[in-house]
Amino acid sequence: MKTSGKIPFSILDLAPIVVGGTAAQSFRNTLDLAQHAEKWGYYRYWLAEHHNMTGIASAATSVVIGYVAQGTKSIRVGAGGVMLPNHAPLVIAEQFGTLASLYPGRIDLGLGRAPGTDQRTARALRRDRMDSADSFPQDVVELLSYFKPVQPGQTLRAVPGAGLEVKVWLLGSSLFSAQLAAMLGLPFAFASHFAPDHLMEALEIYRSRFEPSEYLDKPHAMVGVNVFAADTDREAERAFTSLQQAFINLRRGVPGQLPPPVESIEERWAEHERAGADHALKYSVVGSPETVRHGLEQFIDMTEADEVMVTAQMYDHAARLRSFEIVAEVRDRIWAGQSERADVESVG
Repeated sequence: MKTSGKIPFSILDLAPIVVGGTAAQSFRNTLDLAQHAEKWGYYRYWLAEHHNMTGIASAATSVVIGYVAQGTKSIRVGAGGVMLPNHAPLVIAEQFGTLASLYPGRIDLGLGRAPGTDQRTARALRRDRMDSADSFPQDVVELLSYFKPVQPGQTLRAVPGAGLEVKVWLLGSSLFSAQLAAMLGLPFAFASHFAPDHLMEALEIYRSRFEPSEYLDKPHAMVGVNVFAADTDREAERAFTSLQQAFINLRRGVPGQLPPPVESIEERWAEHERAGADHALKYSVVGSPETVRHGLEQFIDMTEADEVMVTAQMYDHAARLRSFEIVAEVRDRIWAGQSERADVESVG
């Protein structure tokens, strides 16, 4: 376990639209959770770009970020992430330059390389830019350039954007973005909450190859983890069945709104589907406060993370609030344990 300081805890909100719910209701819940998260001491609140998915409301990611930032005061708000191949870099620079102008010192821009949707929707988004995923490194460099101060004679600029503070991250679920983040000296976030396979290798590549830059002098790695917390293990396990069902539906090619939890998931999937879900959701901590503390301490110890991003696709909003409240309480206990160990080490 790290003892060198408090590890920030942040939230990734997929703005779930539950069965029988609406996008408007999802947005109200998102703002309510963000306001509670700010009170509970979470460091960042991120939203993710997905398209043509009836269970996720945050397709217009920068718009929702503005809504959340307007309704909060201090918590950092950002994209986890914007799928850059879907957009011209200048447009994203202008959008996030606008956000940074409205909410200075609070805006993060996490960039992903995947389209965040199916191939048909990707074609509709990209239009004539079907090779845009291949140009991701060039697009990232171009985007970064728009946030730098305007140089004499510069004719193309982001207005607003130039010279503004927008914290840019690279996101990844494989090794590609880990290498690129290391090369560019950017902070890196790994999507281990749904893509566990390359987590440790990606972290090793990022840390070992990191080149200090104007953005960072040393590597900063954030890791994602599903956390479903409740007052009892059974309550948490029941809430977790919503995500398990959603995962099965996605794999079956019938994604939809987030389903309500069920008492037993076993009759709802085949053995191979269970194995696939268990594998993809490997980095999930589900249970009571003590179970969650033990699981998060193990995860942090294993990854040596600089920051943890917690996500929870929960059907019931009150249960979701309670889950993140428990995680904040667990975080404080982890911090207290780190301080105690640091004190012992300094004395010894």
